[in-house]
Amino acid sequence: MTKAAQGRFGPYGGTFVPETLMEPLRELAEAYEAARRDKAFQAELRRLLRDYVGRPTPLSRADRLSEELGCRVLLKREDLCHTGAHKINNALGQALLVKRMGKKRVVAETGAGQHGVASATVCALLGLECVVYMGREDMERQSPNVHRMRLLGAEVRAVDSGSRTLKDAINEAMRDWVTNVRTTHYLLGSVLGAHPYPSMVRDFHGVIGQEARAQVREQTGGLPDVLVACVGGGSNAIGLFGAFLDDPCALVGVEAGGRSSEPGQHAARFLPGASGAGVGVLHGTRTYLLQDDAGNVLPTHSISAGLDYPAVGPEHAQLHDSGRVRYESVRDHEALEAFHLLAATEGILPALESSHALAWVSRAREALRGRTVLVNLSGRGDKDLAVVGGPA
Repeated sequence: MTKAAQGRFGPYGGTFVPETLMEPLRELAEAYEAARRDKAFQAELRRLLRDYVGRPTPLSRADRLSEELGCRVLLKREDLCHTGAHKINNALGQALLVKRMGKKRVVAETGAGQHGVASATVCALLGLECVVYMGREDMERQSPNVHRMRLLGAEVRAVDSGSRTLKDAINEAMRDWVTNVRTTHYLLGSVLGAHPYPSMVRDFHGVIGQEARAQVREQTGGLPDVLVACVGGGSNAIGLFGAFLDDPCALVGVEAGGRSSEPGQHAARFLPGASGAGVGVLHGTRTYLLQDDAGNVLPTHSISAGLDYPAVGPEHAQLHDSGRVRYESVRDHEALEAFHLLAATEGILPALESSHALAWVSRAREALRGRTVLVNLSGRGDKDLAVVGGPA
Protein backbone atom coordinates (compact mmCIF):
# COMPACT_ATOMS: atom_id res chain seq x y z
CA MET A 1 0.00 0.00 0.00
CA THR A 2 0.98 3.62 -0.46
CA LYS A 3 2.63 4.97 2.69
CA ALA A 4 0.61 7.63 4.49
CA ALA A 5 2.83 9.20 7.16
CA GLN A 6 0.72 11.49 9.32
CA GLY A 7 -2.16 11.06 6.91
CA ARG A 8 -0.16 12.20 3.88
CA PHE A 9 0.10 10.62 0.45
CA GLY A 10 2.99 12.62 -0.90
CA PRO A 11 1.68 16.21 -1.08
CA TYR A 12 -1.93 15.06 -0.70
CA GLY A 13 -4.15 14.18 2.24
CA GLY A 14 -3.75 15.87 5.61
CA THR A 15 -6.20 17.23 8.17
CA PHE A 16 -7.88 20.47 7.09
CA VAL A 17 -10.79 20.71 9.51
CA PRO A 18 -12.19 23.06 12.17
CA GLU A 19 -10.43 22.98 15.54
CA THR A 20 -13.47 21.30 17.10
CA LEU A 21 -12.82 18.19 14.98
CA MET A 22 -9.10 17.83 15.69
CA GLU A 23 -9.62 15.96 18.96
CA PRO A 24 -12.29 13.52 17.69
CA LEU A 25 -10.10 12.78 14.66
CA ARG A 26 -7.15 12.11 16.96
CA GLU A 27 -9.32 9.82 19.09
CA LEU A 28 -10.55 8.01 15.97
CA ALA A 29 -7.01 7.51 14.67
CA GLU A 30 -5.91 6.08 18.02
CA ALA A 31 -8.97 3.82 18.25
CA TYR A 32 -8.39 2.53 14.73
CA GLU A 33 -4.69 1.83 15.32
CA ALA A 34 -5.57 -0.08 18.49
CA ALA A 35 -8.28 -2.05 16.65
CA ARG A 36 -5.84 -2.98 13.89
CA ARG A 37 -3.62 -4.63 16.51
CA ASP A 38 -6.50 -6.21 18.45
CA LYS A 39 -6.87 -9.87 17.44
CA ALA A 40 -10.38 -10.03 18.95
CA PHE A 41 -11.58 -7.02 16.93
CA GLN A 42 -10.11 -8.42 13.71
CA ALA A 43 -11.62 -11.85 14.38
CA GLU A 44 -15.08 -10.33 14.93
CA LEU A 45 -14.76 -8.30 11.73
CA ARG A 46 -13.75 -11.40 9.76
CA ARG A 47 -16.62 -13.38 11.24
CA LEU A 48 -19.21 -10.77 10.27
CA LEU A 49 -17.72 -10.31 6.80
CA ARG A 50 -18.09 -14.06 6.30
CA ASP A 51 -21.39 -14.81 8.05
CA TYR A 52 -23.27 -11.52 7.57
CA VAL A 53 -21.83 -9.83 4.47
CA GLY A 54 -21.28 -13.08 2.56
CA ARG A 55 -17.56 -12.90 1.85
CA PRO A 56 -15.61 -14.03 0.01
CA THR A 57 -17.47 -12.73 -3.02
CA PRO A 58 -16.94 -14.80 -6.20
CA LEU A 59 -14.62 -14.01 -9.06
CA SER A 60 -16.87 -14.87 -12.01
CA ARG A 61 -15.87 -15.70 -15.56
CA ALA A 62 -17.85 -13.58 -17.99
CA ASP A 63 -17.64 -15.96 -20.94
CA ARG A 64 -20.22 -14.43 -23.29
CA LEU A 65 -18.99 -10.89 -22.58
CA SER A 66 -15.44 -12.10 -23.18
CA GLU A 67 -16.45 -13.54 -26.54
CA GLU A 68 -18.11 -10.22 -27.45
CA LEU A 69 -15.09 -8.11 -26.47
CA GLY A 70 -12.26 -10.42 -27.53
CA CYS A 71 -10.56 -10.48 -24.12
CA ARG A 72 -10.89 -12.66 -21.04
CA VAL A 73 -13.10 -10.77 -18.58
CA LEU A 74 -13.31 -11.71 -14.91
CA LEU A 75 -15.78 -9.95 -12.61
CA LYS A 76 -15.14 -9.42 -8.89
CA ARG A 77 -18.70 -9.74 -7.66
CA GLU A 78 -19.07 -7.08 -4.96
CA ASP A 79 -22.67 -6.79 -6.17
CA LEU A 80 -23.29 -10.07 -4.31
CA CYS A 81 -22.41 -8.60 -0.90
CA HIS A 82 -25.30 -8.17 1.54
CA THR A 83 -26.96 -4.82 0.63
CA GLY A 84 -25.69 -5.11 -2.97
CA ALA A 85 -22.37 -3.26 -3.03
CA HIS A 86 -18.85 -3.05 -1.62
CA LYS A 87 -19.87 -0.22 0.73
CA ILE A 88 -20.78 -2.58 3.58
CA ASN A 89 -17.13 -3.65 4.05
CA ASN A 90 -16.19 -0.21 5.35
CA ALA A 91 -19.53 0.49 7.04
CA LEU A 92 -19.21 -2.67 9.11
CA GLY A 93 -15.62 -1.95 10.11
CA GLN A 94 -16.42 1.60 11.19
CA ALA A 95 -19.58 0.56 13.05
CA LEU A 96 -17.55 -1.92 15.10
CA LEU A 97 -15.19 0.95 15.90
CA VAL A 98 -18.16 3.07 17.02
CA LYS A 99 -19.13 0.37 19.51
CA ARG A 100 -15.50 0.15 20.64
CA MET A 101 -15.40 3.92 21.25
CA GLY A 102 -18.66 3.83 23.21
CA LYS A 103 -20.60 6.16 20.93
CA LYS A 104 -24.29 5.60 20.23
CA ARG A 105 -25.07 7.73 17.17
CA VAL A 106 -23.85 7.62 13.57
CA VAL A 107 -24.19 10.17 10.79
CA ALA A 108 -23.42 9.27 7.20
CA GLU A 109 -23.68 10.74 3.73
CA THR A 110 -24.67 8.99 0.53
CA GLY A 111 -24.96 9.68 -3.18
CA ALA A 112 -26.06 6.50 -4.93
CA GLY A 113 -27.61 5.37 -1.66
CA GLN A 114 -25.54 2.21 -1.24
CA HIS A 115 -23.36 3.66 1.52
CA GLY A 116 -26.49 4.94 3.23
CA VAL A 117 -28.09 1.51 3.02
CA ALA A 118 -24.92 -0.14 4.31
CA SER A 119 -24.71 2.34 7.20
CA ALA A 120 -28.37 1.84 8.11
CA THR A 121 -27.88 -1.92 7.92
CA VAL A 122 -24.90 -2.15 10.25
CA CYS A 123 -26.47 0.34 12.68
CA ALA A 124 -29.54 -1.88 12.88
CA LEU A 125 -27.28 -4.89 13.43
CA LEU A 126 -25.32 -3.24 16.24
CA GLY A 127 -28.07 -1.14 17.84
CA LEU A 128 -26.86 2.33 16.83
CA GLU A 129 -28.89 5.42 15.94
CA CYS A 130 -28.38 6.32 12.28
CA VAL A 131 -28.96 9.58 10.39
CA VAL A 132 -28.17 9.67 6.66
CA TYR A 133 -27.79 12.90 4.68
CA MET A 134 -28.63 12.72 0.98
CA GLY A 135 -28.97 15.39 -1.69
CA ARG A 136 -32.53 15.95 -2.84
CA GLU A 137 -31.60 15.20 -6.45
CA ASP A 138 -29.98 11.92 -5.46
CA MET A 139 -33.03 11.00 -3.35
CA GLU A 140 -35.19 11.38 -6.44
CA ARG A 141 -32.99 9.27 -8.72
CA GLN A 142 -32.25 6.66 -6.04
CA SER A 143 -35.65 6.44 -4.35
CA PRO A 144 -35.56 2.63 -3.79
CA ASN A 145 -32.49 3.06 -1.58
CA VAL A 146 -34.16 5.86 0.36
CA HIS A 147 -37.03 3.49 1.13
CA ARG A 148 -34.60 0.75 2.16
CA MET A 149 -32.76 3.06 4.57
CA ARG A 150 -36.01 4.07 6.24
CA LEU A 151 -37.15 0.47 6.51
CA LEU A 152 -33.87 -0.29 8.27
CA GLY A 153 -34.63 2.36 10.88
CA ALA A 154 -32.46 5.21 9.65
CA GLU A 155 -33.56 8.81 9.45
CA VAL A 156 -32.89 10.16 5.94
CA ARG A 157 -32.45 13.93 5.82
CA ALA A 158 -32.80 15.66 2.45
CA VAL A 159 -30.19 18.26 1.51
CA ASP A 160 -31.47 21.13 -0.62
CA SER A 161 -28.35 23.32 -0.68
CA GLY A 162 -25.91 23.65 -3.59
CA SER A 163 -26.26 21.07 -6.33
CA ARG A 164 -28.29 18.81 -3.97
CA THR A 165 -25.91 15.88 -4.58
CA LEU A 166 -23.09 14.07 -2.76
CA LYS A 167 -20.84 17.06 -2.06
CA ASP A 168 -23.70 18.85 -0.31
CA ALA A 169 -24.66 15.74 1.67
CA ILE A 170 -21.07 15.54 2.97
CA ASN A 171 -21.25 19.21 3.98
CA GLU A 172 -24.38 18.59 6.07
CA ALA A 173 -23.05 15.40 7.64
CA MET A 174 -19.90 17.24 8.71
CA ARG A 175 -21.97 20.09 10.21
CA ASP A 176 -23.94 17.56 12.22
CA TRP A 177 -20.73 15.90 13.40
CA VAL A 178 -19.19 19.22 14.49
CA THR A 179 -22.32 19.92 16.55
CA ASN A 180 -22.51 16.48 18.17
CA VAL A 181 -18.92 15.22 18.36
CA ARG A 182 -19.19 13.78 21.89
CA THR A 183 -21.96 11.33 21.05
CA THR A 184 -21.67 10.96 17.27
CA HIS A 185 -19.34 9.27 14.79
CA TYR A 186 -19.20 10.35 11.15
CA LEU A 187 -19.25 7.14 9.08
CA LEU A 188 -17.59 8.52 5.95
CA GLY A 189 -18.22 6.37 2.90
CA SER A 190 -15.13 6.75 0.72
CA VAL A 191 -11.35 7.25 0.80
CA LEU A 192 -11.89 10.97 1.32
CA GLY A 193 -11.79 13.43 4.18
CA ALA A 194 -9.22 14.15 6.86
CA HIS A 195 -6.84 11.60 8.33
CA PRO A 196 -7.44 8.80 9.32
CA TYR A 197 -10.40 8.30 6.94
CA PRO A 198 -8.53 7.75 3.62
CA SER A 199 -6.27 5.07 5.13
CA MET A 200 -8.94 3.52 7.36
CA VAL A 201 -11.55 3.19 4.61
CA ARG A 202 -8.91 1.83 2.24
CA ASP A 203 -7.91 -0.82 4.77
CA PHE A 204 -11.50 -1.94 5.38
CA HIS A 205 -11.93 -2.39 1.61
CA GLY A 206 -8.57 -4.13 1.20
CA VAL A 207 -10.41 -7.44 1.48
CA ILE A 208 -11.58 -6.95 -2.12
CA GLY A 209 -8.09 -7.03 -3.58
CA GLN A 210 -6.82 -9.68 -1.18
CA GLU A 211 -9.61 -12.05 -2.23
CA ALA A 212 -9.30 -11.19 -5.92
CA ARG A 213 -5.56 -11.82 -5.98
CA ALA A 214 -5.92 -15.28 -4.45
CA GLN A 215 -8.92 -16.13 -6.64
CA VAL A 216 -7.36 -15.12 -9.95
CA ARG A 217 -4.19 -17.05 -9.18
CA GLU A 218 -6.28 -20.12 -8.36
CA GLN A 219 -8.38 -19.80 -11.51
CA THR A 220 -5.71 -18.85 -14.03
CA GLY A 221 -2.41 -19.79 -12.43
CA GLY A 222 -1.22 -16.21 -12.72
CA LEU A 223 -2.21 -12.58 -12.43
CA PRO A 224 -4.49 -10.49 -14.67
CA ASP A 225 -2.96 -8.24 -17.29
CA VAL A 226 -5.27 -5.35 -16.42
CA LEU A 227 -7.47 -4.44 -13.45
CA VAL A 228 -10.27 -1.90 -13.90
CA ALA A 229 -12.52 -0.12 -11.40
CA CYS A 230 -14.69 2.98 -11.41
CA VAL A 231 -13.49 6.00 -9.40
CA GLY A 232 -15.71 8.52 -7.67
CA GLY A 233 -14.16 9.10 -4.27
CA GLY A 234 -12.38 5.88 -5.09
CA SER A 235 -12.96 3.34 -2.32
CA ASN A 236 -13.77 0.29 -4.45
CA ALA A 237 -10.81 1.00 -6.74
CA ILE A 238 -8.34 1.42 -3.86
CA GLY A 239 -9.73 -1.74 -2.28
CA LEU A 240 -9.02 -3.71 -5.46
CA PHE A 241 -5.75 -2.08 -6.54
CA GLY A 242 -4.03 -2.26 -3.16
CA ALA A 243 -3.17 -5.95 -3.37
CA PHE A 244 -1.68 -5.54 -6.89
CA LEU A 245 0.40 -2.35 -6.58
CA ASP A 246 3.68 -4.27 -6.51
CA ASP A 247 2.69 -6.65 -9.34
CA PRO A 248 3.28 -6.19 -13.10
CA CYS A 249 -0.42 -5.51 -13.75
CA ALA A 250 -1.86 -2.43 -15.42
CA LEU A 251 -4.31 -0.59 -13.15
CA VAL A 252 -7.05 1.57 -14.67
CA GLY A 253 -9.41 3.84 -12.74
CA VAL A 254 -12.44 5.11 -14.67
CA GLU A 255 -14.04 8.45 -13.85
CA ALA A 256 -17.37 9.93 -14.89
CA GLY A 257 -16.98 11.82 -18.16
CA GLY A 258 -20.61 12.92 -17.99
CA ARG A 259 -22.04 14.71 -21.00
CA SER A 260 -18.92 16.59 -22.14
CA SER A 261 -15.60 18.01 -20.95
CA GLU A 262 -17.15 21.41 -20.25
CA PRO A 263 -17.26 22.67 -16.63
CA GLY A 264 -20.29 21.34 -14.78
CA GLN A 265 -20.89 18.56 -17.31
CA HIS A 266 -18.63 15.85 -15.88
CA ALA A 267 -16.93 14.63 -12.69
CA ALA A 268 -13.51 13.69 -14.10
CA ARG A 269 -10.71 15.18 -12.02
CA PHE A 270 -7.93 13.74 -14.22
CA LEU A 271 -9.56 14.34 -17.62
CA PRO A 272 -6.91 15.79 -19.99
CA GLY A 273 -7.90 19.15 -21.41
CA ALA A 274 -10.89 19.59 -19.09
CA SER A 275 -11.06 23.04 -17.56
CA GLY A 276 -11.25 23.39 -13.80
CA ALA A 277 -9.13 20.43 -12.67
CA GLY A 278 -6.40 21.25 -10.16
CA VAL A 279 -5.20 20.72 -6.61
CA GLY A 280 -7.21 22.11 -3.71
CA VAL A 281 -8.78 21.31 -0.36
CA LEU A 282 -12.28 19.89 0.09
CA HIS A 283 -13.88 18.13 3.05
CA GLY A 284 -10.68 18.06 5.05
CA THR A 285 -8.18 16.73 2.52
CA ARG A 286 -5.82 18.12 -0.14
CA THR A 287 -6.32 16.42 -3.48
CA TYR A 288 -7.33 16.88 -7.12
CA LEU A 289 -10.48 18.95 -7.28
CA LEU A 290 -12.75 20.54 -9.88
CA GLN A 291 -12.68 24.29 -9.18
CA ASP A 292 -12.74 27.63 -10.95
CA ASP A 293 -9.95 30.22 -11.11
CA ALA A 294 -11.10 31.72 -7.81
CA GLY A 295 -10.97 28.35 -6.05
CA ASN A 296 -14.73 27.85 -5.93
CA VAL A 297 -15.85 24.22 -6.27
CA LEU A 298 -17.42 23.59 -9.65
CA PRO A 299 -20.73 21.77 -10.11
CA THR A 300 -20.46 18.24 -11.46
CA HIS A 301 -22.62 15.87 -13.46
CA SER A 302 -22.77 12.11 -13.87
CA ILE A 303 -25.58 9.77 -14.76
CA SER A 304 -24.23 7.78 -11.81
CA ALA A 305 -25.00 9.36 -8.43
CA GLY A 306 -22.07 7.60 -6.79
CA LEU A 307 -19.53 9.20 -9.15
CA ASP A 308 -21.06 12.70 -9.05
CA TYR A 309 -18.42 14.33 -6.79
CA PRO A 310 -15.84 17.08 -7.52
CA ALA A 311 -12.82 15.61 -5.68
CA VAL A 312 -11.00 12.29 -5.53
CA GLY A 313 -9.33 10.43 -2.68
CA PRO A 314 -5.79 11.69 -1.91
CA GLU A 315 -4.19 8.29 -2.47
CA HIS A 316 -5.58 8.31 -6.01
CA ALA A 317 -3.98 11.72 -6.49
CA GLN A 318 -0.59 10.28 -5.58
CA LEU A 319 -1.11 7.15 -7.69
CA HIS A 320 -1.99 9.41 -10.63
CA ASP A 321 1.13 11.53 -10.23
CA SER A 322 3.36 8.47 -9.89
CA GLY A 323 1.85 6.92 -13.02
CA ARG A 324 1.13 3.65 -11.22
CA VAL A 325 -2.58 3.95 -12.00
CA ARG A 326 -3.92 5.16 -15.34
CA TYR A 327 -7.08 7.25 -15.05
CA GLU A 328 -9.58 7.34 -17.89
CA SER A 329 -13.13 8.64 -18.23
CA VAL A 330 -16.24 7.52 -20.09
CA ARG A 331 -19.37 9.43 -20.99
CA ASP A 332 -22.89 8.82 -19.73
CA HIS A 333 -24.04 7.16 -22.95
CA GLU A 334 -21.09 4.74 -22.89
CA ALA A 335 -21.93 3.68 -19.33
CA LEU A 336 -25.54 3.07 -20.36
CA GLU A 337 -24.42 0.95 -23.30
CA ALA A 338 -22.18 -1.09 -21.02
CA PHE A 339 -25.05 -1.60 -18.56
CA HIS A 340 -27.18 -3.10 -21.32
CA LEU A 341 -24.27 -5.13 -22.72
CA LEU A 342 -23.59 -6.93 -19.42
CA ALA A 343 -27.30 -7.52 -18.88
CA ALA A 344 -27.69 -9.05 -22.36
CA THR A 345 -24.54 -11.20 -22.29
CA GLU A 346 -24.27 -12.31 -18.65
CA GLY A 347 -27.69 -11.77 -17.05
CA ILE A 348 -26.18 -9.28 -14.57
CA LEU A 349 -27.45 -5.75 -13.97
CA PRO A 350 -24.42 -3.69 -12.91
CA ALA A 351 -24.60 -0.46 -10.97
CA LEU A 352 -24.12 2.57 -13.21
CA GLU A 353 -20.92 3.24 -11.27
CA SER A 354 -19.52 -0.18 -12.25
CA SER A 355 -20.84 0.32 -15.78
CA HIS A 356 -18.23 3.03 -16.26
CA ALA A 357 -15.46 0.47 -15.72
CA LEU A 358 -17.13 -1.96 -18.11
CA ALA A 359 -17.55 0.81 -20.67
CA TRP A 360 -13.83 1.50 -20.71
CA VAL A 361 -13.10 -2.19 -21.32
CA SER A 362 -15.57 -2.17 -24.20
CA ARG A 363 -14.01 0.95 -25.69
CA ALA A 364 -10.47 -0.43 -25.33
CA ARG A 365 -11.33 -3.88 -26.69
CA GLU A 366 -8.82 -3.80 -29.56
CA ALA A 367 -5.92 -2.93 -27.26
CA LEU A 368 -7.08 -5.58 -24.79
CA ARG A 369 -7.56 -8.37 -27.30
CA GLY A 370 -6.40 -11.72 -25.91
CA ARG A 371 -5.57 -10.29 -22.48
CA THR A 372 -7.04 -11.10 -19.05
CA VAL A 373 -9.00 -8.20 -17.59
CA LEU A 374 -10.35 -8.17 -14.02
CA VAL A 375 -13.21 -5.71 -13.48
CA ASN A 376 -14.50 -4.78 -10.05
CA LEU A 377 -18.28 -5.03 -10.24
CA SER A 378 -18.71 -2.75 -7.24
CA GLY A 379 -22.50 -2.89 -7.01
CA ARG A 380 -25.74 -4.13 -8.53
CA GLY A 381 -27.94 -2.06 -10.78
CA ASP A 382 -31.49 -2.51 -9.52
CA LYS A 383 -31.12 0.85 -7.75
CA ASP A 384 -30.57 2.48 -11.17
CA LEU A 385 -33.55 1.13 -13.08
CA ALA A 386 -35.44 4.43 -12.97
CA VAL A 387 -32.41 6.17 -14.47
CA VAL A 388 -31.64 3.49 -17.07
CA GLY A 389 -35.22 3.35 -18.34
CA GLY A 390 -36.09 0.98 -21.15
CA PRO A 391 -39.21 -0.97 -22.03
CA ALA A 392 -41.83 -1.38 -19.30
